[in-house]
Amino acid sequence: MTRHEPSDDDGTPSARGPLGRAAPALLLTIALVCGAVAAGALWEAGADADRERAAHRHRVTATTTGPAEDPPASTRYGTEPYALAPATWEHPGNARRSGTVQVPPRTPRGDAVVIWVDDGGTPVRPPVAAASRSLTAVSGGIAVAGAVGVTGVGALVLVRRSTEGRRYAAWEREWERVEPVWSGRLRRDRGAGTDDD
Repeated sequence: MTRHEPSDDDGTPSARGPLGRAAPALLLTIALVCGAVAAGALWEAGADADRERAAHRHRVTATTTGPAEDPPASTRYGTEPYALAPATWEHPGNARRSGTVQVPPRTPRGDAVVIWVDDGGTPVRPPVAAASRSLTAVSGGIAVAGAVGVTGVGALVLVRRSTEGRRYAAWEREWERVEPVWSGRLRRDRGAGTDDD
């Protein structure tokens, strides 16, 4: 006679049943959907913020009033190294402004460079490119999908351990009832007297 693990007495689905096998696929689907929703939300939020900033950023032409300094060490080997140079420009309201602006390395005095300024005429960074916004949205979506996946895997492990524990406890109970008969041993009744009676 062989020993078989019993089915759950309480009707709980077995961790190895159809539901248990489908759980990883379901978890993956949920994680991907959550990641896609998060990426879409981040894209929309970024687009709204970029539109708001773009409404207060203006592209103007500045004229350098001195040669460009050497590029900062942090940008010297980057994909778009830049240097700093003194320059003058006109604010969108035709007010004359001056200051230090970012220019290509080795820009001579008197060169015209395009810069971005805010409503007050202060130099600011150019509007964020769509590629950068896409990278942020995709990265955020991947992070959310990963967090949902890790949380789901943890929950699955806990459920499986709990289910396995109940299954093995039920198996032990059944084995205690069957083993004396199966092995041919007779169990003494707990209510029977001892040799001293």
